[in-house]
Formats: sequence, C-alpha cells, structure tokens
Amino acid sequence: MDLKTRARNILLTPNTEWPVIAGESSSTGSLITGYVMPLAAIGAIAGFIGGSLVGTTIPFVGTYRTPVVAGLTAAIFVFVMAIVGVLILAFIIDALAPTFGAQKNRSQAIKVAVYSYTPAWIAGVLQILPALAVLGVLAGLYGIYLLYLGLPPLMKAPQDKAVGYTAVVVVCAIVLSFVAMMVGGVLMAPAAMAGLGSGTPSSEVTFDPDSPMGKLEALGKSLEKSTAKMESAEKSGDTGAQAAAAIEAFGTLLGGGKRVEPLSLDQLTPLVPDTFAGLAKQSSDSERSGMAGIMIAKAEATYGDGAGKSVTLDITDTGGASGLMGLASWAGVMGERENDQVSERTERVGGRLVHQQVSKRGGTNEFAIVLGDRFIVTAKGDGVDINALRSAVSNLDLQKLESMKNVGVTK
Repeated sequence: MDLKTRARNILLTPNTEWPVIAGESSSTGSLITGYVMPLAAIGAIAGFIGGSLVGTTIPFVGTYRTPVVAGLTAAIFVFVMAIVGVLILAFIIDALAPTFGAQKNRSQAIKVAVYSYTPAWIAGVLQILPALAVLGVLAGLYGIYLLYLGLPPLMKAPQDKAVGYTAVVVVCAIVLSFVAMMVGGVLMAPAAMAGLGSGTPSSEVTFDPDSPMGKLEALGKSLEKSTAKMESAEKSGDTGAQAAAAIEAFGTLLGGGKRVEPLSLDQLTPLVPDTFAGLAKQSSDSERSGMAGIMIAKAEATYGDGAGKSVTLDITDTGGASGLMGLASWAGVMGERENDQVSERTERVGGRLVHQQVSKRGGTNEFAIVLGDRFIVTAKGDGVDINALRSAVSNLDLQKLESMKNVGVTK
C-alpha cells in the first residue's frame, strides 16, 4: 500500500486499518525509509522554514528568526529524533507487552509505533506558521488514541487492559525520549540507523526523480546501502569499520542521499565583496565547522557608512546538511504575510527560493535567496531599502556560486 493511502486510512478509518496492518509483513528498514522518513521530513522542513524564513512575530518587538545554521541544526535534530522516537516507542511497547497480557513481537511493535506517529508528523506542516504549531498538541492526542486502537490487534493485548497499556507506554516514552534527547542528542542517529535492518520501501509507486517524493525515494535507497554497510561492519566485529559506517550513514541522511563537503574558506571568502549596496566593508568573518562528513561553511561581512546605513551579508554553504535545504526547496514553499509592522513574501523566482521582508517602521529589511538547493545568500539592512538589497545581491556572482553546487559532492 502506498504512503498516501496508508496515511489517509490510518487517520480516517483506524478501526479497520489496524487489522490490515497486523497481517502485513514489513521490515523495519522498509517502514523507516518508506514511511517514517518522508512524513518526518514534513516537520523538519516546516520547522526550518517557519523558524528561519518566516519567523515568530513578538508584539511590540518585531519578528524573530532563528539563524539559518541554527535552524538547519534544529531541523536535523527533529528529523533524526523522529527515527529515534519510533525505535524508543517500539522498544517500550514490546517490553511492556507481557505486563498487560499481550504478546511480545518486535515486528508488530515497530508497526504500532510507526503508524501511531502519523498525525503528529502530518501536523508538522503547521510549523511553517509558528503561531499554529500549538495545534500539533491535538495531533499528538490523536496519536495516543491510534496507539490505544492498535495495541489489541497487533500486540494481542486484552481489550480491558488496553487503556492501562497505552497510558504506561506514553509515560515511559515521554521519560525515555527526554533522556535520549538530553544524553544522546544528534549523536544517537548512527545508533538508531544501525537498528533499521534491510528492506525496500513498501510502496510500489514510482515518482518523478525531481519531485519531492522522488528525492525522498532516492534518499531512502542511499540509506539502505549505508545501513547494509553498517550491518556488515557490525558482523565483522571491527569497531573502526563500525564507526566509519555509522558516520557515513549519518552523513548520507543529512546530505539528502549524498556526501557533501562544503567549500573551503579560500573558495567561499572571495565571493564576499569589498563594497555592497554602495557601502564599504567594515568587518568580515568566516568559519567552517561541524564534524567529519557533516560540515557547514559560512562567510559573513558587515558594511556601513557610519551615518546610520548598515548591511550584513551572509553566504552559507549548507554542505553536509544540504539534504534538508534541498527538501525545503523541493517542497516549493510559497506564501505572503503582512501586518502593521512588516510585509513578507516567499516565492520561487527562476527556479530559486527567494524570501524578502520589508519593515514598515524603518527597521531591518531582509532579502535571501537559495542557490542550487545548497547555498543561502542573505542580506539584512538598516537604512537600506529592499530594492537596494535585492539589487546588491543580484550583482554578486550568483551564477559562479550556483555552478559550484556539485563541488565536494560524492554519491
């Protein structure tokens, strides 16, 4: 059954869908790559767009946006923890089964965990507008209801013990998930991926390679290869090989199916001009940070005239996290928002994702553009209008930067 049909059925007709799921034979790997990853990506992408591009408006203060690098890091964490969360929930469901007269069955526990998360993942799209994210609580409650309905047919739990079983599972999951986030953080991703097992996505549907689902399908296939390498390394007993395979899998996950090394500072820094929007450069900074295989590079400069006009130019190579940037671009996000303080617009122009914010009260204006689903160029100006910022960004050598989208990329 394809992802769209399964998600619709589990949300609208769970009483009849759970028995169907109980009779299916699905590997952990196929569930993760064919169902969890595409849906979990919704929240990660929406959270990044809502936090770093749209922002949260605070009355009398203005709009706050999470810095792009921090936003990408948060998106990575959300995406990875979605997978970790499923594995934690499945472990709890299986471990508690005998306590409530149910049957231990790891395969069925995985299915209960995966499909119970469906409402929360789909509601993740609400994060595009941070003010609506609170509605995700309702989706979470519906997920608990789905869990309650799924335990009897899949784990063979007695109906009279289903409520208690559900309550204890939820409490344990909250506690263990909190501990996992505090202790493991993003570094838990390799361990999570190690337990995926083999298999192919359960859906037989094919997608256009350049479509969002086509990109996710390709990512899933790349992850299958990485997890196979991890299994092989684990069987060999070679701890060095296991560590290398884990890092490769993590890098593949964040790179959207590829390993991407960001540009060197020698390549990135020359793209920052000495003058910008008619203003002289006052200071500059550049850095390349991360861990092996998961690096991000950034070059930044400030410009001003000493009389009130100032601009900050930021050129970021998302490198090892370009997969999430690509997912955001593939999603084709567009929208407009306006109030008495600012007007904002996000659209695709010439195949590029473009965002602009204009202050109505003489505050900060901002223009940002995504190149090659990898590079982000952002200009923020005080005392400089949006047309000047747009023109200044357009005068940069954007074609040269975009032409380097495949530099450092390995399959």
